Amino acid sequence: MRSQCQTVKIGVLSDTHDLLRPEVKAALQDCSVILHAGDISSRAVLSELQGLVQEVYAVRGNADESWGMDLPKSIDTTVCGLHVYMTHRKKDIPADISGYDLVVYGHSHKYDDRTEDGIRILNPGSCGPRRFVQPVTMAVIETDESGFSVQRLDLPHSGKEAGSVLKQGIDMRALVKKVMKETDKGHSIEQIAGKTGMEASLIEQIVRLYLTHPGVSEDGILGKMGI
Repeated sequence: MRSQCQTVKIGVLSDTHDLLRPEVKAALQDCSVILHAGDISSRAVLSELQGLVQEVYAVRGNADESWGMDLPKSIDTTVCGLHVYMTHRKKDIPADISGYDLVVYGHSHKYDDRTEDGIRILNPGSCGPRRFVQPVTMAVIETDESGFSVQRLDLPHSGKEAGSVLKQGIDMRALVKKVMKETDKGHSIEQIAGKTGMEASLIEQIVRLYLTHPGVSEDGILGKMGI
């Protein structure tokens, strides 16, 4: 029963990709619980999160399969009276989510918060390495006996991050095609950056999208980049 629960703050994260920003840790200071929707990317980040709060619920994302096979693909649990379902990919959310108060997912790096048939569906976006032009975001939920509210947090980022290296006049379709081709040849990120004249941080994110989404097209990568 929610009436048995005092006011609690829940930090909701996803797609940290081995980067735990100081701003994220600061935002979690008043939280008792963390929900992480996957793509943590290392045991070290998960351990650090577990040291910040009383309880961490985390699911396995596609970037966690090399180290986190012990993590569940989905979680169905109750957090301070909230019936929560969490998974990494939106496509893995069950067709029938009736009975849940909150459904959390990640993967897209795009913040989404909506209510369908009285059920809150939340993607906190990514608070890890910035993906191209997308913002760096997370969410904090405050819950008590009267219900719960969701606050979006937009976090600052460095101008040197990959989201700021896109230059006017760059043919991004041609660049993505070149990166895909060079990756297939087994060339390193540094080699591809040298050949294209682009920063390694940008090349790394294109390569990551290509390798973690088998069969993705150039248009698919551009769409995930928000371009």
